[in-house]
Amino acid sequence: MTENVTVRRVGADEAAACVDALANVLVDCVEGGASVGFMLPLPRAKALAFWRGVADGVARGERVLLVAEQDGRVVGTVQMIVSLPDNQPHRGDVAKMLVRRDARRRSIAQRLMAALDDVARSEGRTVLVLDTVTGGDAERLYQRAGWQRVGVVPKYALMPDGAFCATTFFYKHL
Repeated sequence: MTENVTVRRVGADEAAACVDALANVLVDCVEGGASVGFMLPLPRAKALAFWRGVADGVARGERVLLVAEQDGRVVGTVQMIVSLPDNQPHRGDVAKMLVRRDARRRSIAQRLMAALDDVARSEGRTVLVLDTVTGGDAERLYQRAGWQRVGVVPKYALMPDGAFCATTFFYKHL
C-alpha cells in the first residue's frame, strides 16, 4: 500500500537537509546487496559524503533529486543527471534508484520512476538512459515501465560482496 507515501522533487536546501536520511537508504540498500557503486562494508561517513556531493550537484543544477517518503521518513530516492555534454541537452541519466528493503513491494520504485518521467518531460528531456544489475528486480521494473533493453555487459561491475555482476543498459523515449 502506498496511500501514505509521497514522492516529490527536492531543491538544493532540502537536498542538503535530507543527506542523513538518504545515507540511511543507501546503507540499507548496499547491506541488502544492491550494486550501486559501493562495496561492503559501507562506512556511514562515505554514504554521507556521497549524498553531500549529490546535494551540491542539485544546488549547481547538475542533478534532479526525488525522494519517496512514508510517514515522514525517506524510504526511497532516484536521481536524474542533467549536466551532460553540449550535444545532449535532450538526455537525462537516471541514477541511484533506491528503496529501503523494509519499504519494497509497495510500488514505491514504480512511483519514483513515473515521477521522474514527469520531471524529465518538464525539463525538456526526451531520452532517458540507465543501467542496472542483470536479472535483478529493477530490471523487471524498468521493462514493465516501458524501458527498452539495449544489451548486457558481462562483468561490468561488482556486487557489494566483490562478486562480478553483469549490467543491462536501458533507454526510454518520452
